[in-house]
Amino acid sequence: MSRRCELSGVNRQIGHKVSHSNIKTKRSFEPNLVNVTLSSDALGREYKLRITAAALRSVDHRGGLDQYLLKADEAELSTRAAKIRRDLKKKLAETAAA
Repeated sequence: MSRRCELSGVNRQIGHKVSHSNIKTKRSFEPNLVNVTLSSDALGREYKLRITAAALRSVDHRGGLDQYLLKADEAELSTRAAKIRRDLKKKLAETAAA
């Protein structure tokens, strides 16, 4: 399982651990990933996603999963999240046409 956020696209960063004597050794900075179940109001389903804690706060701030996905750029979403976004747009277009 990759260490990548499904919504924001945040992944592992590489840097240095610097000792007191200024010796630099490679280390990685892992994102704070949490497993959550988010519900889509328009689709009437719940989705299990692995996202960062910061993305979870952003979802709450924007008013839910639907609003977050509609504002998000599809390039940074995972394939699962992009499919949810396409289904959401299709459902919203159907309800607007009716």
